[in-house]
Amino acid sequence: MSLCFKTTASFALVIKVFPGAHSIQNAINKAHNGDTLLVQKGLYKEHNIIVQKRLVIIGNGYPVIDAESRYQVFTISYDSVIIKGLQIQNVGTASVTDMAGIRIANSKNVIVESNRLINNTFGVYLQNSAYCRVINNIIHCNIKDQLNGGNGVHAWKSNHLLIEGNSVSGHRDGLYFEFVTESGIMKNTSSGNVRYGLHFMFSHNNTYTNNTFKDNGAGVAVMYSKGVIMRDNNFVHNWGDASYGLLLKEISNSKIEHNRFIGNTTGLYMETTTNVDVKRNLFQDNGWASRVEASCTGSKFSGNNFIGNSFDVATNGTLMLNNFNGNFWDKYDGYDLDKDQTGDVPYYPVSVYSVLTEKIPVAMILYHSLLTDIMDQVEKVMPTIIPDKLKDDHPRMKKIKL
Repeated sequence: MSLCFKTTASFALVIKVFPGAHSIQNAINKAHNGDTLLVQKGLYKEHNIIVQKRLVIIGNGYPVIDAESRYQVFTISYDSVIIKGLQIQNVGTASVTDMAGIRIANSKNVIVESNRLINNTFGVYLQNSAYCRVINNIIHCNIKDQLNGGNGVHAWKSNHLLIEGNSVSGHRDGLYFEFVTESGIMKNTSSGNVRYGLHFMFSHNNTYTNNTFKDNGAGVAVMYSKGVIMRDNNFVHNWGDASYGLLLKEISNSKIEHNRFIGNTTGLYMETTTNVDVKRNLFQDNGWASRVEASCTGSKFSGNNFIGNSFDVATNGTLMLNNFNGNFWDKYDGYDLDKDQTGDVPYYPVSVYSVLTEKIPVAMILYHSLLTDIMDQVEKVMPTIIPDKLKDDHPRMKKIKL
């Protein structure tokens, strides 16, 4: 590898790096703060590259940096570093270290943009960092089980991150955040991951918008957090015995708005949630549109469309401390004599059969049988099983424009 140096007017250098006898690390060692490394197209079998200077590292023609399935590649521990246009592949595994294609540690204002991270245990790993941006990267792996894999984008104890426009697939969790605050996650596609498309815990005041989570093993899980805003996302075709479009566990003071839950085993599952607004979402063609456990309090469902779901609402108790009001239910067969587009009689979205299957799951084999139809009709005449407080007093007669 030969190095070509060019001086700019501001006295920063542009250093061209070519495949050959030397290394990218060698170029970094010779560079100074503010310099730019132009890594030329080719194959670089390098690993454990340490960046402790303010550098711009740009690939020309997506040069391939191959860790040979034994090592990790970049570790960035300096502010304002930019890595763009590289293909980083074949990071190995280790029992002690979470090995990553790009690790950002104790740094600020780092940008990772338009890279390809292929078959790495962890793609981009951020720890104790702030104001970093991970933008428009392709992050893909082919792990077979979650024990031997890592996450596409993994963030721990960080704040003010921007994760935008990435395509993440085939990892354990596509996007994983723990102790991450005041961050924006938008316009990402996370699909085909072994466990969760998105998984975050103990991460407060974050906003997730315009993302698509599709065909993930267990869907999306949001746990032990407050101040969460999830808006304009797609939760699509997350199927399996323990799969959810979106699972909320111990979430408070949050908003779930303008999302689309389509074709999931369970669209939205809520456990021990408090003061969550579920507003103007589409629940369509799910097994269970929503499962709201009796441990949930103070949440409001309003202006949502429930269309083509096997069960619109399920719960595991008779006490309901949440509110349903002004939703559209395609199963509603009430009337509207005053023509104000609101039903004149309440709608009870919990069917007797959904209550039965919560207690006896194997009863699902009788779903759509004559027996279940008879049970539902009897319950309408003499309600005894379904929670009488779980009702929509103002069901909409027509589908709501979201």
